[in-house]
Amino acid sequence: MTPAEFAILRDQVKQDEGFSAVPYDDATGQPLQVGDVLKGALTVGWGTNLSEGIPASVAADLLDQRLEARFAELTRRFPLVLTLEWERQIVLGNLAYNMGIPRLALFVKMWAALRAGDYEQAAVEMLESRWATQVGARATRLADVMRSAEMK
Repeated sequence: MTPAEFAILRDQVKQDEGFSAVPYDDATGQPLQVGDVLKGALTVGWGTNLSEGIPASVAADLLDQRLEARFAELTRRFPLVLTLEWERQIVLGNLAYNMGIPRLALFVKMWAALRAGDYEQAAVEMLESRWATQVGARATRLADVMRSAEMK
């Protein structure tokens, strides 16, 4: 098949499948909600059956896109981030990716410590959160970087 013929095939499949940015049940065509029972295959995009998995290259592209979007959202909401050392920006980007901006915004004492330049206290606030108990070693590692601005 030539590239031009492949493009026609792709366009037809896209038209026939339709696009869904959210996962749906391919047996019903309905978006899935928490608690729904799956009748067919978990599907997303233009008919991509997620039970078949995705290539690592596709997952890496998704990760890059989500990281870029999340970091842009983080710096819009908290411009202070851009004034910090790159190591601390990475910590906050990691937190934003992991928990989302709304949950990260609830770290009021951590943000106050960052505004005051008290990185030790910011690290303490990170470690005294429910998030820290959920992620374990990740929290310890990120708090260490917040404290020292040194990647280990």
